[in-house]
Amino acid sequence: MLLVKSLHLIFMVTWFAGLFYLPRLFVYHAQASDRISIERFKVMERKLFWGIATPGGVLTLVFGLWLWLGWFQGAGGWLHAKLALVGLLVAYHVWCGKLMMDFRRERNTHGHAWFRWFNEFPVLILVAVVLLVVFKPF
Repeated sequence: MLLVKSLHLIFMVTWFAGLFYLPRLFVYHAQASDRISIERFKVMERKLFWGIATPGGVLTLVFGLWLWLGWFQGAGGWLHAKLALVGLLVAYHVWCGKLMMDFRRERNTHGHAWFRWFNEFPVLILVAVVLLVVFKPF
């Protein structure tokens, strides 16, 4: 079970790396004005979303489910809170995919300052999840 827990953590780091960097690319993309940069950002966003963030997210969820089925059944309320935060993170991931598609179709309606704030959400989720898992407050 320690191998499963390790893989869960490894892919969680991969997922968060993608979710931290993708909105940062959106900031730069929103500021770009030349065609070469705009096209480059579209490629970078697509590769990051589909090649790193999405596989990391899916594998995080797979190994997390495996842990839950094999180990955490009957865990306290902290696990329910963590799962709710993971649900929010999945929704954020999907929203990032929608924003990426908006950029791809050149339909973005947000400025770079909005994306700078949008970029902070996964940090809050990460802090909350780590504190829940370490302290198990309830």
